[in-house]
Amino acid sequence: MQSSKLPKRSRQFDLIAFDWDGTLFDSTAIITRCIQDAVVDVGGSRPTAQNASYVIGLGLMQALAHAAPDVPREKYPELGMRYRHHYLQHHNDISLFDGVLPMLAGLRDRAHWLAVATGKNRRGLDDALHSVELHGMFHGSRTADETSGKPDPRMLHELMQEFGVSPERTLMVGDTTHDLQMALNAGCASVGVSYGAHEPASFEALRPRFVAHSVEELHTWLLNHA
Repeated sequence: MQSSKLPKRSRQFDLIAFDWDGTLFDSTAIITRCIQDAVVDVGGSRPTAQNASYVIGLGLMQALAHAAPDVPREKYPELGMRYRHHYLQHHNDISLFDGVLPMLAGLRDRAHWLAVATGKNRRGLDDALHSVELHGMFHGSRTADETSGKPDPRMLHELMQEFGVSPERTLMVGDTTHDLQMALNAGCASVGVSYGAHEPASFEALRPRFVAHSVEELHTWLLNHA
C-alpha cells in the first residue's frame, strides 16, 4: 500500500511490527512440546521446557540446533521434519490470544501500518493467517526463511524500507529477548509481553518502552503511547 493513500499520521509510531508465536498467537506451550518430542524422535536428550521455549522466535533450524546440542548436524533435516510432524498434529489447537483482533482493528483504524516479523517460515505464517481469518489485517510481513532470523535486524530493515518509515517511527512488539534485541539492533523502540516464551526479567537490559502482562495491557499502552 502506498503512503499517499493513507491519512496523515500524528502518532509516535507509523509502523508497528508484531512477533507472531507467543505475542499474538497462543502457541508457546505447544511449540515447546513439539520441540521436545522432535529431539527425542531423532535420538537426542529431551530438552527442558525452559530450554525448548527459549529458542521460540528463532529460525526453525537455528532453534532446533540450539535446543538439541547432542543431535549431530546430519540429523538436522530429520529433526526439522519431526518438528513439523508434531506441530501439524496440534495446528488446530492454537488460537489468537483473547483481545488480539480488536487491538489490531483499533490500530488499523488509527492508520498505523501493521506488520508481522516472525521466526516462522512463510508457509507456516500464511497458513496461520488463513486459519484465523486475518486476511487484510496486516500491511506486510517478513519470515525467517525469506530474510534473516532474529536477532538480526534485516527483517525490520526490510519492513521499514517497504513502508518508507524511519527506525524512530517503528515499534517492535514481542515476547522474547530475540525480538527485543532485533529491535535494538535495528534502532527501533520495543515493547515486551510477559505472557509468551521468555521470562520478563530478561527484558530489562534490552530497554523496552513497556512490558505488558496481558493483551489488554498491551492494547491500552498502544492506544496511549503509540
